[in-house]
Amino acid sequence: MQKNIFKTENYWRNIDKNILISFIILFILGIFFSFSSTSFLADERLNKGYYFFFQKHLLYAFISFSLMIFISLLNTELINKSLLVIFLFFLFLLILVLFVGVEVKGARRWLNFYIFRFQPIEFMKPFFILVVAQIITSNRIKNLNLAYFISFVLLSSITLLLIAQPDLGQSVLLTCVWVSLIFISGVSVFYLFFIFTFVISLFFSLLYIAPEKFSYIVLRLTSFMDPTRPGNFQSQKATEAIKQGGLTGQGMGEGVLKESVPEAHTDYIIAVVSEEFGSIVSIFIILIFLFVAFRIIKKTINTTNNFYKLSLCGLSSLLVFQSFIHIGVNANLLPTTGMTLPFLSYGGSSLLSSGVIAGIILNYTSLREKTE
Repeated sequence: MQKNIFKTENYWRNIDKNILISFIILFILGIFFSFSSTSFLADERLNKGYYFFFQKHLLYAFISFSLMIFISLLNTELINKSLLVIFLFFLFLLILVLFVGVEVKGARRWLNFYIFRFQPIEFMKPFFILVVAQIITSNRIKNLNLAYFISFVLLSSITLLLIAQPDLGQSVLLTCVWVSLIFISGVSVFYLFFIFTFVISLFFSLLYIAPEKFSYIVLRLTSFMDPTRPGNFQSQKATEAIKQGGLTGQGMGEGVLKESVPEAHTDYIIAVVSEEFGSIVSIFIILIFLFVAFRIIKKTINTTNNFYKLSLCGLSSLLVFQSFIHIGVNANLLPTTGMTLPFLSYGGSSLLSSGVIAGIILNYTSLREKTE
């Protein structure tokens, strides 16, 4: 029974050690930066123990790392057969958020399980990618355009649930990843143009129909286009912190961004890193994500199985897009989205989701029999 569930035989030989080491480095950096970015918040603002948030991050990082190893060890066929069930489970939880979700700062995105505040969309993202890959490559759906349409309906349903929370950042992220998936699968340019036009039209229609509910989007866009307007305080402070850090940084604990911006340890962690440790460390982090994407693409070049090719490309797109949206907001190149940085930002849901994504990537890239 053990052999059917886990693929322990030749596990170390088959696993992509470059990707594994990259993920381990990201976990270690996340733990280190968490100590630097959360200590002041816990001690000065919330009257908690100095190591309160750091200990929680350390616990979540350990669980996330264990989850990554566990998923990478699982029998791949078992994962593939369970994808739809897991996806539907998280979809149910995402619907549940609308009725019993916890509201924080005007957004209802979390489910409260007393000991753990849970954000379903963080866990749904990787399984959404895998389910879409299954739909596009399924032998049961002979018409590829029909497969695209079904996956688009799925995307639209999730996006509407996210907009109701509201969570524009995750909606944009999922849409970008979905576009990358269908582009890799060989969709026509006309189809992509139609989708782009439809999404833009829908976006402005929502702003027109419900201006009060989505007024925060207008505020973020106008403040981004015109920095003199109110509402751009956090991004301005993050940009100033990056400038102050320069190439080598101000030194550990010497940054002021975490004292002036409430969510610096989550939404603006890369700016905190740049301020205290310098842009050279931030560039190193970016290079790690790009290296992981490069290794994944290199694996998929020789992959004959379209499902694994689409899945791996989609998961790498998710990591790269989310990382660059986070960095773009911190550098004031994009409007504020509230996007976390995988592996490094503080937050249980974000960390555990990163472990799931990393585990699936390691599992799929270790399939030598299917890819060579």
